[in-house]
Amino acid sequence: MRRPPHRDERHHQLEMTPMIDVIFLLLVFFIATASFRAVEEVLPTNVRLPGTAAEAAPIDPEIADLDEIVVEVLWEDGQPRWRVQGRQYDRLEDVGAVLAAVARVKNDLPVILDVAGEAPLGRAIDLYDLCRRIGLAKIQFAAAA
Repeated sequence: MRRPPHRDERHHQLEMTPMIDVIFLLLVFFIATASFRAVEEVLPTNVRLPGTAAEAAPIDPEIADLDEIVVEVLWEDGQPRWRVQGRQYDRLEDVGAVLAAVARVKNDLPVILDVAGEAPLGRAIDLYDLCRRIGLAKIQFAAAA
């Protein structure tokens, strides 16, 4: 029977397995207890650009007694058009004036954005940003059934 080679008792071999286990447990602990930052979103602000003035648009009596307001984004002949509660507008500024008048009366009114399929996404985003600037917070997009 053969004997294993003689080892010096003063020479110790370092075991790496327990050290790797401890490092792995520390890594799991730090990841589990880390607080992650919230995803950045559009923050509502009341900042107005210099040189702009908020014009007081008269509120339509039909709009004053609403549960929700529907704004349609249309794309006709390569030009955007907007329809608010059935009334058509050619400029986004006009839509903004109507929505601002509605927000002064009832700012918690839900706004439903109905964007036509052929309308560019940028027009829908412009309308969404306009609603947020005005102070309307309950903004939803309509989905095709």
